[in-house]
Amino acid sequence: MRSIKILFVLFLFAACDKVDPIVPTSNPLSNGAIVLCEGLFQQNNTQLSFIRFSDAQVENNFFLNRVGRQLGDTGNDIKRYGSKIYILVNVSSTIEIVDANDFSSIKQINMMNGTSAKQPRAIVFHEGAAFVTCFDGYVDRIDTATLNITERIPVGANPEGLAIANGKLYVANSGGLNSSSMDSTVSVIDLSTLEEIDRVTVGLNPGGIKSDVNGAIYVITRGNYGSIPSRMVRIESQTDQVSEEFDFDISSFSEFNGHFLFTKHNFSSGESSVGIFNTTTQTVQEEAFISLNQVQTLYGVTYNPINNKIYLSDAMNYTNTGYIHEYSSSGLFIQSFHVGLNPSKLLFYE
Repeated sequence: MRSIKILFVLFLFAACDKVDPIVPTSNPLSNGAIVLCEGLFQQNNTQLSFIRFSDAQVENNFFLNRVGRQLGDTGNDIKRYGSKIYILVNVSSTIEIVDANDFSSIKQINMMNGTSAKQPRAIVFHEGAAFVTCFDGYVDRIDTATLNITERIPVGANPEGLAIANGKLYVANSGGLNSSSMDSTVSVIDLSTLEEIDRVTVGLNPGGIKSDVNGAIYVITRGNYGSIPSRMVRIESQTDQVSEEFDFDISSFSEFNGHFLFTKHNFSSGESSVGIFNTTTQTVQEEAFISLNQVQTLYGVTYNPINNKIYLSDAMNYTNTGYIHEYSSSGLFIQSFHVGLNPSKLLFYE
């Protein structure tokens, strides 16, 4: 299933400094970023691009070049844990696990429940285990040593984002595959027993979820993309109670020096923006932190603490290959990298 998210469309105001891709010779993976490019739904064209920061070069079809086969249909998440990288491919219902150093294939996990596709969506890690949300209403636990699925934990409908705080796993239950009866809860799982101990009502269609430096949980409730607006709510992990709903539009967020970069889209004007939410003061610190003159279709925002820079994913028109735009930590445009189709997630290398 194609990623369920609000898409942000802007007109291209000025030409970018674009870096055309080349295929570099074999180099150790360092000082760069792997970009997960979702591709198009049911086109089997998810790919990875590797941006090498040392000389500003790009290798597209990175997974195909290293592993010798296509990645699959609609990649949704990529994360590293220890010496392994995990790539979730939603429509193909697979998890690709590769060596983080040379990118050789270690295992492909077939995410099927009999003849039914689980459709993996997002992944987090905790004490030697990976936890994966599956659109069939479960969180799968994977032992990161054996790479076997050891547990299926039932949660709400079409779970998406996950976050960990205070010994608990928080799971956003979107119900997004059924627009007439979307979910509005966050499942709380005790990580010592692997049992759901609570469901917290947060608002319609929760998706993104993160913890802050103090262990509070923030959830984006996306509403119905119309009469019910998107909002962010805060859950106290000590009590598992909602303590605040913030009265501003928000579509996605990313960690940024202990705070959040957040995106929003104005459907009336057709404009998007990237702002800063201060988790200490619990207020919007800046409404429009980055000028989006370089961006046609904002598809994601990621901060790299290694080089202290910000990267905006640009899906262009969703059918042409996209760009990653690089900015300073103060929001100034630096350069652009030409990558694959519909770039979304980035994984950084020192």
